[in-house]
Amino acid sequence: MERSQVNQLLAIHGNKLPFESIEMVKTKLLTMEYDIASIRMAQFKDPMTSLILSILVGSLGVDRFYLGDIGLGVGKLLTCGGAYIWWLIDIFLIQDATKKKNMELLLMF
Repeated sequence: MERSQVNQLLAIHGNKLPFESIEMVKTKLLTMEYDIASIRMAQFKDPMTSLILSILVGSLGVDRFYLGDIGLGVGKLLTCGGAYIWWLIDIFLIQDATKKKNMELLLMF
């Protein structure tokens, strides 16, 4: 893939990845084909959506189900968000968790 295509993908999806890993993402994207990379990056979860889900229905674990953390989602569901303590902590941590999940998705391929 060309550098201009990498820069285009990062301009579109860069906010869905951890800031400190942008250089590593650039090197990874240079080795991938554009079509495959754009499809993978289109599957990224939005950190803002996960934050809104966490605020509104996070005590039911919906934010963790959205990220694909089924076990944590069930745990939050059964404990009502860890007696609302886990829910409150997750409001502050869910955006970083979303970005890390997106990074794992990109590095998996």
